[in-house]
Amino acid sequence: MTIVALEALTFGLGHMVRAAAKAGERLCLLTGVREIYRHELSRLSLDVIDVDTTDTAACAAVLKEIPDLHGLINSTDTWFVPGAELTAQFGLPGRTVASAQFLRDKLKVRQRLYEHGLSPAPGNTLPAVLKDSAGTSSRNVWLVRTPEELQAALDEAADSDLKGRLFAEPFFAGPVYSAETITWEGRTRLLGVLSRQVTGVREDAAAFPVAFPQEIEAELASWASRVLDAVDYEQGFAHIEFVFSVDGPQLVEINPRIGGALVGEALCRALGTNVYESMIDMALGKAPSLLDDAEATGPAVAFALVYPTGQGVLETIEGLDQLASCPGKPEWYPTKAVGDRIDHLTDQRGCVGIVLAEGPTAELAMHRALAAAAVVSPSAKSDVPASEPH
Repeated sequence: MTIVALEALTFGLGHMVRAAAKAGERLCLLTGVREIYRHELSRLSLDVIDVDTTDTAACAAVLKEIPDLHGLINSTDTWFVPGAELTAQFGLPGRTVASAQFLRDKLKVRQRLYEHGLSPAPGNTLPAVLKDSAGTSSRNVWLVRTPEELQAALDEAADSDLKGRLFAEPFFAGPVYSAETITWEGRTRLLGVLSRQVTGVREDAAAFPVAFPQEIEAELASWASRVLDAVDYEQGFAHIEFVFSVDGPQLVEINPRIGGALVGEALCRALGTNVYESMIDMALGKAPSLLDDAEATGPAVAFALVYPTGQGVLETIEGLDQLASCPGKPEWYPTKAVGDRIDHLTDQRGCVGIVLAEGPTAELAMHRALAAAAVVSPSAKSDVPASEPH
């Protein structure tokens, strides 16, 4: 009996394998980018099939050769629609193709929420955020405050590989968070709220669960449910990014999946359970156990993304041997290896690794993660030839 993962988030495969085994299922990963998972694959016994996952027909041909296929998991934005198409083709449990296509269009989602009074209309007033309607990982996102910044962003966007359409949405002032939720048959549960630290549009750190006063947490739970109801959210985890403005929560975007980076790890630790068991439940067409079970009984968790100071080939990552002397039991989760190229520093593609730390509260866990990350120093060597002296 097999459940197939059509690609996956960088971290979380280990939890997914254990969750599948508990359900009496074998997990099989279909991937065209095996090196992305090198950290987890180095310590897992997992069936991996190398296939061009951008080719839906090629993936379908692989699935046809699996006689005991019970479910398919598509937990990433890029493969969200192809995954829905494959579940429909093979008669597997999952959301409809129409729902997947709608949720992957950030402009249509924004327009729907405006119609339901849950968002200002998309528009061209400044300040604004220019965004790829089908973008991921903060790529092709520009914060523009002046006409000059707007023109520069438009020029850059013209040369970018957009996956959808470029559109402008409102900019909201305030701290950034994300609501981590799970939905099944019209019922949504707020699992907790993740704090986020960003530089421009690049994510730098996050912590879970944020301790809001009871009445504010209830307000956020109600708001998240209304947002998902408005977009006819059928089922699954959701990672709802929002700004807590002077007017209350304002949506940044809905990511129809478990949060990326180490959000899944944070959920498992803080809630004291393997949340991926609910991912397996839903892949098998069963109500997820998280809908009723699991409370924040574990430690709070924070993680900080580590970036080099310059582009080039990653030469060294110094300071990892000092993590053990830092509070919070910090751990290193590598996303790059020495020899990899670093071409992007303004979004998550430039991250070389993540430091995770624990604490009695999200605030203290964040302090510890940031302190531990500060001892890690990656160095990239530029391979651009120096200019000739005159």
